[in-house]
Amino acid sequence: MNQAETGQRIEIWDDAARKAHERPTIWETIQEDIETVFAKDPAARNVWEVVILYPGLHALWGHRIAHWLWKHGRFFVARLISEINRGLTGIEIHPGATIGRRFFIDHGMGVVIGETAEIGDDVLVYKGVVLGGTSSDKAKRHPTLGNNIVLGTDAVLLGDIHVHEGAKIGSGSVVIKDVPAHATVVGVPGRVVRINGKRPSPESILAHNQLPDPITQVMDDLHHRIHELELRLSQLEARPDVLPATEGHKWSHI
Repeated sequence: MNQAETGQRIEIWDDAARKAHERPTIWETIQEDIETVFAKDPAARNVWEVVILYPGLHALWGHRIAHWLWKHGRFFVARLISEINRGLTGIEIHPGATIGRRFFIDHGMGVVIGETAEIGDDVLVYKGVVLGGTSSDKAKRHPTLGNNIVLGTDAVLLGDIHVHEGAKIGSGSVVIKDVPAHATVVGVPGRVVRINGKRPSPESILAHNQLPDPITQVMDDLHHRIHELELRLSQLEARPDVLPATEGHKWSHI
């Protein structure tokens, strides 16, 4: 074996060792999940409260067990754990769904995550969120979420769509198309109202109720435009050389 081949093998071994080291142990994962709750929920007071009283955390831990069984072909037991998990927490996560690290469901009642959903790291989900499918085919039919995403209360994402890194989905939005990175989506159907903006601070990430409303913005713009036209019309009426008055006709405000 020459020096080049030896160096290449050592590099491969080093890379494998690094990836193995990056994969957290069970206890490291539990600790990371608890720390995530403290980082994303200001109501969390102490560890015992988080461990015992947070259904979003219980649903996540139950899903990790069910997902491991699903990956090892124990489909019935995996689904059984998922159903028990739903009954205890009000959160339904199919054991086939893939969920990344530091995932947190705040409150959580009514959350539904489908079988082929894929969720990245550092994703925050609020009550009533649905990652649903739009096809009966046994194929990829649920959303794929990147990292650092926030899904507001009662947001619904349907189909094999891709929500890219850093996106924020507003409360009550229905998303049926891909969402660009660092975009803000609101409305039904969901509309991108902000993209490539400033990176939100940890405090602003939680303010999923303070998002722009595109319908209201359009109405405000129209009101402002009508006001400008009325003002210009009144100025023209005051100039008989521009708009000479004719018998039986008067200009009036809109």
